[in-house]
Amino acid sequence: MTILILGILLWVLPHMFKRLAPRKHLMLMPQVKGMVAGFVLVGVVLMVIGYRLAPVVPVYDPLPGMGHANNLIMLISLYLFGVSGSRSVLIGKLRHPMLTGMVLWSAAHLLVNGDLSSLVLFGSLGLWAVAEMVLINRAGPWKRPKPGKWTGDLKNLIGTGLVYGLIAWVHILLGHSPFMGNY
Repeated sequence: MTILILGILLWVLPHMFKRLAPRKHLMLMPQVKGMVAGFVLVGVVLMVIGYRLAPVVPVYDPLPGMGHANNLIMLISLYLFGVSGSRSVLIGKLRHPMLTGMVLWSAAHLLVNGDLSSLVLFGSLGLWAVAEMVLINRAGPWKRPKPGKWTGDLKNLIGTGLVYGLIAWVHILLGHSPFMGNY
């Protein structure tokens, strides 16, 4: 569990630094920003390794059939991750599409995983995303971007399908088929 928690900290702390000390973040030299990005990447790797190594300590039993709800929520989550990058129609309607996608990703995984390491991983990343939204909202008013076009939505939809397929494939390789109801 220590590796998992270290990975979470290497993800959360650099992201929160940008929000809690924006002036200091802007003053960082490019080399330092690159090093921080490396810490975040190491954090992701440690989260995966730590999650896989953590003992399974049951906390609650997921409801039957929640895997199907997880799959639908994951599609929505992945679509939201791509909203800002695809210049979607939603870009001017939703202030935090990527962070909202992260909250949905977290909630979807908590629907189907009731063990302690899942609560630590998915719960902490979901709470981090909510905290980021609060900090961004408190920093100032939203400068609403110009709305995107439907072609952006179409590209995002295609990208969502491809990424979803890739993620499902990786889950299957790891022994967790997302298409078996609860997994």
